[in-house]
Order: sequence, then C-alpha cells, then structure tokens
Amino acid sequence: MSGVNVSIGFETDERVADIARRTTEFVRDVVLPEEQACDGNVHDGPEPLRRRLQEAARAAGVFAPHVGVEWGGLGLDLCGQAVVFEAAGYSLLGPLALNCAAPDEGNTHLLEVVATEEQKERYLRPLAAGEVRSCFAMTEPAPGAGSDPRALATTATRTGNGWRLDGRKWFISGADGAGFAICMARTSGVPGDAGGATMFLVDAGNPGMKVVRNIDTLDQGLFGGHSEVVFDRCEVGDSAVLGEVDQGFAYAQVRLGPARMTHCMRWLGVARRAQDIALERAVDRTAFGRPLAELGMVQQLLADSEIDIETGRAVLLRACWELDQGRSAAQHTSIAKTYVSEAVNRVVDRAVQVCGALGISGDAPLSRLYREVRPFRIYDGPSETHRWAIAKRAVRAARERRAAR
Repeated sequence: MSGVNVSIGFETDERVADIARRTTEFVRDVVLPEEQACDGNVHDGPEPLRRRLQEAARAAGVFAPHVGVEWGGLGLDLCGQAVVFEAAGYSLLGPLALNCAAPDEGNTHLLEVVATEEQKERYLRPLAAGEVRSCFAMTEPAPGAGSDPRALATTATRTGNGWRLDGRKWFISGADGAGFAICMARTSGVPGDAGGATMFLVDAGNPGMKVVRNIDTLDQGLFGGHSEVVFDRCEVGDSAVLGEVDQGFAYAQVRLGPARMTHCMRWLGVARRAQDIALERAVDRTAFGRPLAELGMVQQLLADSEIDIETGRAVLLRACWELDQGRSAAQHTSIAKTYVSEAVNRVVDRAVQVCGALGISGDAPLSRLYREVRPFRIYDGPSETHRWAIAKRAVRAARERRAAR
C-alpha cells in the first residue's frame, strides 16, 4: 500500500495534448464513418479495413502511441497514453486504427519488457508496425485457468528438440487471423500451484495449434473475435520460450497491470461518447413543454455520468502514475479497473435512458456501445475478484499498522 503523501500532477504536456487533439480529429473524420458503415461488428472484419485505418493513422501521425520510439511508435508513458487512448476509444474502431487495441497493445508491452533481442526483431517489430496481429492464450475452459490463473492446465513437456504444448484454450481474443500466439503453459507443478507457468511464442502456421471455433459473444467490436484454440502436440524450440522457464505468472503481471489500465482508457472514450449523445438529446428533445435538459431527473442522470467519467479518469491516472514511477500499483490498478468498468456501464445505461426509444433503436449507436461495455466487467479479472484482492490488501495493511503500534 502506498502512503497518502504523494504528489500527482494532472497536467498534460504539449506533445501529448497535440497527439490527443489530432487523434480526436482523426477519429471524428476517418474512423467514425468506418464504424458506422460496418455497424461496429468486426469480429470477422476484413483485413483491408484494418490496414486502411492504420495507414490513415500513420498519415495523421497518431499511430502506435504506446510503442517505444525505437520500434516505430510515439513512446508515450501510461499517463500520456491515458489521454490519447481515451480519444481513440471514442470510436470502437479507434484503438484498432492506432494499433493500440487489445490484445496487441498488451502483447507489445510484454515483448518490449521480456523478449530477447532476436524475439523482438521477429515478433515485436512486425506487431508494432501493424504488419501482423497477435493473441494471448491463457484462459481455459473450466476447470482450467480463468479468474484464477493458478488453475492453468495446459502443459509444456520437454522434448529432444524443445517443448511440446498440449491443452485447450478458449475466449482467446484476436486468435482468428493472428500471426502468432503467446501461450501460457505449465512447465512444473499441478493445477492450483502458484508457480510453474512458462510463456511460449507460437507461430500461427504451427500445425499443432488450431483455432477450432469462433465463439458467439455479446460484444462484436474486437477484430478477430474470441476463439477456442487447441494445442495438440504443438512442437516449439527452446527459442520460443518468452523470458525464463517457470516465471510465466510473474511476466503475466508485467502485462496485466498496464493492460487493465489501457482497457480503462479506451472504455472511458466510449463513456464520453455515450454521454455526448445523451447531452445532445437532452438539449434537442422537448417533453412536457421543456427541453429534457431542464428536467430535474434527467439532470441527475447527466450529472451522475459526469461524476463517473471524471472520477474514473482520476483513479485511472493515479494508477498510471504509480506504474510510471515503477511501483507495483496492484491496489490502485484493481481499484481503477473495478470502478471504471462499472462506471462505464452506468454511463452508457443512463445515456440509453435519457434517449428513450431512440437509445434502444439502431438509429443511435448506444445499443452497439451497450453490447461492448458489459463484458468489460469480466475482462482482465471480474469485479468480484478485484474486490476480493482489494479487501485482502486493505486488511493486510491494517494488521501491519496494528503490529507496528
């Protein structure tokens, strides 16, 4: 737990502000029309759409804001990303266009931190450039890894030439059409053990890795969808090991903490868009002889959404600041992920209520946004798991304070 005496600035430097401004314009002028044309449904989106959007983002100077400059990105820290990613998230396709959508964004960060120089050239460079997509294969059907990653059941067995992976993964975002997977497999211990996991880089052409089905889900806005993937006697060499053997769970934290925050950034953009739609409707629509914006109950809905958005930004920036300082930030990333995921749901829900029949129709994008934000309370750890962890840390800190007295 961090102390209370911290100094956090909320100023945005000129460079970040300029990138955010250009991102806002780019999303408004280029990305939103593309989203409207496909109704935001890109689970099986055409590759030319992705490449067209990313080329336009490159031309606008807003491509890969999170990637290090040496790998062709803009090199923003997490606090800078928070501003730009929110601007990108105003459209469901904005993060895809900037190449900062999940799971590629999280995988890029992981590779920058953990990969060898050879692995970076082979996997990070094309991923950062948008030449390929990727996926992160950890989640498994019950009773395998899910909210509790220690239940990991996929195995990696030593062979004469490297490793053999065997197991079944599901809800692997972006797997369909990905150029490679980062697969988490157990190299020691048994399901339930806290250690013993290793990450492996597996090329899509490996005959031992197969996408067996694409899962029908509530959300529709993630390029490549969510798939079930089988590793059946999947042979990889020693060079496929990402990081050190048996250290996979530790490396997962390198990825998950920042990735939870970048999810929050993108979804705050969705919340802002929903609130803008509600505000426009409240100003334009008249009922009972007055604009909706002058009716007290509508004002409360609008005010509560402003509070949720601003509070979400504040807790997000606190967590990002801690991560940028090199701290673990486990407590504040859990708080931010829980609060923002639920706040975004509330904001979109209120926008639907303010817009009434229009809100649930296809004439406004709110029903589309509603489908997208509900799963956020499950992605990267459900709210219940985070609350459990938050409470555990708070109780532990209380006991430590008592023991120190």
